[in-house]
Parts: sequence; C-alpha cells; structure tokens
Amino acid sequence: MEIPNLAVIVFVAVTVGGFVAWLIYLQRKSAIEQGKKVEGSKMLQLQAYERLTLLVDRITLNNVISRVNQPGFSVRDMHGAIMHTINEEFNYNISQQIYVSAEAWNAIKNLRDQSLLVVNQIASILPPEASGLDLARSILEFLMNDKRGTLHEVVAEIVSFEAKKLL
Repeated sequence: MEIPNLAVIVFVAVTVGGFVAWLIYLQRKSAIEQGKKVEGSKMLQLQAYERLTLLVDRITLNNVISRVNQPGFSVRDMHGAIMHTINEEFNYNISQQIYVSAEAWNAIKNLRDQSLLVVNQIASILPPEASGLDLARSILEFLMNDKRGTLHEVVAEIVSFEAKKLL
C-alpha cells in the first residue's frame, strides 16, 4: 500500500471515529438533560401536592372558623367570612391542578364544595339575629356528629398517597 492511500484510509477512519464519538456524546448529553427534566417535573408535582396538603388543612372548617372568628360578628358576617376564606384559599391554589392527578384535584374540589354546602345550609337555618358565634358553634357541632365532617381527612390521605407514588 502506498503512503498516500494509507494516509487517506487513516484520515477517513479518524473522521468516522470522531463522528461516532460525537454522536455518542450527544446521545448521552440528551439522556442526562431528559433525566433532569423528569426530575424537575417530579419536584414540581411534589411541591404541588405539598401545597394542596396545606390547602386541605387551611379550608377545613374548624381551621377556617378559628381564623375568621371575630367578636361581634353576626351570622351573616361570619357566613361571608367563611365563604370568602374558603374560596380565596382554593383560588390561590387553583394552578396546582396542572401538576396533580385528576383524582386528587377532584377530591380537593369536592372538599371545597362540601364545606361551602355545609356552611350555607347551617347558615340558612339560623335566625337572622343569630351571632357569628352561633354559626361557628352549629358548624362545629355538625362536624362532630356527621361523618362528612371527616372528609378533609380522606382528602388529605388521597393527596398524601398520590405524592408518595412519586417518591
């Protein structure tokens, strides 16, 4: 074999080898970046479940009542404050639904809806001259005597279960 032919063969071999090495490098780099994206996505989902766990606690009726209760509130004032607080908390976290399962988000919505329903129903049976304390007391008594009062515990378990599936 002549030296010019050998030089061409070596040049072609080195070029092909370099090209193959470059392709392998790009493939590995892409796999690493994809892994980082998946990790980042899981972190966003975990943070969403964490925020929803906090939301469940914050819209639990006994917690809402303890935060909004003011001396001198009428039943109407207390009713409005509870409704406003629950809706405000829910709306503040509404964007988290894109990161969690449909089941978890539906559980959160059902908790909100059931809480609002309970407050509306109890407020509607109290006389207009009732105090905010009367409404608070009636809601808390209802929660102690009704199994629906533990809905927040069920929803918290759903959210926790979903989060643990990501770990």
